[in-house]
Amino acid sequence: MAKYLVIVESPAKVKTIKKFLGKNYEVMASNGHVRDLPKSQLGFSPENDFEPKYITIRGKGDILAKLRKEVKKADKIYLATDPDREGEAISWHLTKALKLEDKDVSRISFNEITRSAVKASLKNPREIDMGLVDAQQARRMLDRMVGYRISPLLWAKVKRGLSAGRVQSVALRIVCDREEEINAFIPEEYWSLEADLLPEGEKKPITAKLAEYRGKKVEIHSKEEMDNILEQIRKESCKVRDIKKGERTKKAPLPFTTSTLQQEASKALNFPISKTMRIAQQLYEGVDIKGQGTVGIITYLRTDSVRISEEADASAREFIGNTYGSQYLSEGEGSKKSSVKIQDAHEAIRPTDINRTPSEIKDSLSRDQFRLYQLIWKRFAASRMANAVYETTAVNINMGDYTFRVSTSKIAFDGFMAVYTEADDEKQEKQVVLKSIDENTALAPVSFEPKQHFTQPPAHYTEASLVKTLEELGIGRPSTYSPTITTIIARRYITKENKNLYVTEIGEVVNSIMKESFPTIVDEHFTANMESLLDGVAEGKVGWKSVVSNFYPDLEEAVQAAEKDLEKVTIEDEVTDEICEVCGRNMVIKYGPHGKFLACPGFPECRNTKPYLEKIGVACPKCGKDLVIKMTKKGRRYYGCIGYPECDFMSWGRPVEEKCPRCGGYMVVKGNKLACADEHCGFTKNREK
Repeated sequence: MAKYLVIVESPAKVKTIKKFLGKNYEVMASNGHVRDLPKSQLGFSPENDFEPKYITIRGKGDILAKLRKEVKKADKIYLATDPDREGEAISWHLTKALKLEDKDVSRISFNEITRSAVKASLKNPREIDMGLVDAQQARRMLDRMVGYRISPLLWAKVKRGLSAGRVQSVALRIVCDREEEINAFIPEEYWSLEADLLPEGEKKPITAKLAEYRGKKVEIHSKEEMDNILEQIRKESCKVRDIKKGERTKKAPLPFTTSTLQQEASKALNFPISKTMRIAQQLYEGVDIKGQGTVGIITYLRTDSVRISEEADASAREFIGNTYGSQYLSEGEGSKKSSVKIQDAHEAIRPTDINRTPSEIKDSLSRDQFRLYQLIWKRFAASRMANAVYETTAVNINMGDYTFRVSTSKIAFDGFMAVYTEADDEKQEKQVVLKSIDENTALAPVSFEPKQHFTQPPAHYTEASLVKTLEELGIGRPSTYSPTITTIIARRYITKENKNLYVTEIGEVVNSIMKESFPTIVDEHFTANMESLLDGVAEGKVGWKSVVSNFYPDLEEAVQAAEKDLEKVTIEDEVTDEICEVCGRNMVIKYGPHGKFLACPGFPECRNTKPYLEKIGVACPKCGKDLVIKMTKKGRRYYGCIGYPECDFMSWGRPVEEKCPRCGGYMVVKGNKLACADEHCGFTKNREK
């Protein structure tokens, strides 16, 4: 009998796939990439037409030896690596590393690890898609150029262990730009007014909000304006102007892409993006289900398409019709408009079998696997279901020239919401019931409640909102979101506190060097354009060497210019007045993973270190001692009193000596302005340059 060898990427898939195939099939794993550019050098040269020099990855020798042994025995070899650019490249590298040129070799790929999908792929073998391989090679070389040419500059000028990256540097810049926006934000005062009105014959008042003045939206900016409005309103009678009834539909969601799964798992399950991808990988590669054996229960997890196969769509519609009734089925398929190029090679992320309900297989899954599978299952089922319909009622109530409004809505038909509600929707407030009001109902004002508010700065990025922004800007691809964010957190350029991302001191230093010396590389439009060029390579429209050769000279020129310019920026150890209590030398300021610290220059004989408290030349508003720059445990900067713990003063904004002329409080820097730290005071002035 003929012998077949199937090579997959991950050892976790071996057991699953082996079960689907007969005894004459051997299934082995390459454990990811087997060849790469050498770590010690760039790995290619412009003089040699950018031809990459690949070597076997350290530690992969044994795996390749075992694979070669099986290759000799096999009559036919199937390369079954993941169905994306990276997987295509691994298959191509395997043909080179195992010298398969003279062998009977086919590439097979499947979007889900189920018996039918694996069997179908064997019936439809193909050749390796060199467009996808070249796109992966070009990306790898572009990333290598940026990393290997710029990172040494950061080591020389700041500290070893730092790195720059084509996508990570843009992601860092996006977070830094948001941080600058927040720091420069000055809150503006505004007011709202609610009225409790008692309908005739009722015991409970309804709450109406001030909406219009003579048909135009009301904007109230101060207490004086509010007092003036209240004075006018209190003289007026209260009557129902009109009641508007309507209907609004809420569209069923689209099935998950990599990006939307990462965002929703972050909101609904509180999963970091890396955890979402790790668990989704387990669900894709195969889970041991009682009574069914090991089977992949979701489709491939790296995709930016919302397409669903006809079979999966038909199966879902049958399930929904039988379980919920035909009125719950959607009429047509939802679609997503996008200005960014969608790689439509894969389907959206969905369960491999909709009849495998979360409750049915709960006992076979870990808690986190169950929660993520349930989210994917519900979202897919909802995407095939009818829109939800709400009945809306708006009651407009006149008090002289002012109009108050009570709006309410109730579900008339739950549609897809019978299965799924998004994390944001679950937090909506309870709705008011307006059964007893018509246009003749008499209303008596019970009380008025004016409320003072301040505009809020833009929100800090979270992992989920950063992924959304990267996707909207066309930066990176489904496989890169998670490693990009993981890298900038691991490098301590940004830190995570209560889901929010904050820039650290070292992140600010790296970002400012990148912006000054390599503006193109940290430009989001340039990076997005590079992604679309790589898509062109994948489609066979653009030669990969032309992308690389066009990029390299500009980068080289920028690196050489930066080397000259940054020579002026030598960050030498700054000597301080602080005396080392161990050996008596003057201590120096050094950069560490958490920013600056004091160290003895006598290292390694003397290893004494202590926190560096940098004075900002401003007295503490509370006790008069010096204010210093401090860091939270995670590396976020704030300003505190040197007298801590006796004095607990702290401020996120940088305080200045000048006092607020309006209230006498301390002021802080807000971009190019100075603002009173008490937002209720609201005083601001331009900052002198």
